[in-house]
Amino acid sequence: MDCVLLGVPVECGSGRRGCNMGPNGLRAAGLAEALTGLGHRVLDLGDLSPAPQRSVSHPNAKLKALGETVSWLDALVDAAYDIAGKGLPIFMGGDHVMAAASVAGVSRRSREDGRPLFVLWLDAHTDFHTLDSTESGNLHGTPAAYFTGQPGFEGVFPPLQAPVDPANVCMIGIRSVDPAERETIGATGVTVHDMRAIDENGIAVLLKAFLERVEAADGMLHVSFDVDFLDPSVAPGVGTTVPGGATFREAHLVMEMLHDSGRVTSLDLVELNPFLDERGKAATLMTDLTASLFGRRVMDRPTRSYG
Repeated sequence: MDCVLLGVPVECGSGRRGCNMGPNGLRAAGLAEALTGLGHRVLDLGDLSPAPQRSVSHPNAKLKALGETVSWLDALVDAAYDIAGKGLPIFMGGDHVMAAASVAGVSRRSREDGRPLFVLWLDAHTDFHTLDSTESGNLHGTPAAYFTGQPGFEGVFPPLQAPVDPANVCMIGIRSVDPAERETIGATGVTVHDMRAIDENGIAVLLKAFLERVEAADGMLHVSFDVDFLDPSVAPGVGTTVPGGATFREAHLVMEMLHDSGRVTSLDLVELNPFLDERGKAATLMTDLTASLFGRRVMDRPTRSYG
């Protein structure tokens, strides 16, 4: 498989510094080497630069770094579309606002290919705020609302050429949702599996049902993997820790099931903050999980010490 790495060192969407080091944290953890070791061809395009800032404004005065964020999205939406035609893109972040553009770009490509795009959102948060509803003003809480075509982004975020059908979005690991997000998402048809659903049903049952839908539609699958999907005890390198996340074993099972499906066509690795990590613990785990998604089996895993 041809894997194309692109660093997106954006941190203005999170309101906390350090995410801009995420791409190099993944490189230092051996992401490219892990993929080549599995027989894949890897091209690292380096880090994206933002587009020139354009004049944008919005009535919500709480929005932070709006112009800077939009300049990153303007650059990434075109880059994502282009890379998706050359191989399997792996977008290394950077905070989760980048998914607004990575998903929008690959969705445009999937439309041209005549196949529906599905999105698996592995995250503690739904990130379903609109520009009007966010109280914190941190734009990493908005990407899923944007790429599913919710109103209020027009004239600010890049024009959305191929919105993702909300019914094609499955969120797993959710455990922090604001009231405004809950109201919006409830009317969309997005599938949301919080940690209670995982505890009651098992993560494999929930993921299997979604992957069967992707298979039946001959869909393309974008996986947006936020570090805080994982429990902070196993992945501390993130600025938005929420207790009670996915375990090491659950996360590896998810990745192995995704590999078995053969449906993954693009990937986000987001919110890694090496400044908050413990001797590369989260970066190394993210690399190992990505290797599982690309074919590493239980018997192939190296023994690691995090002590």
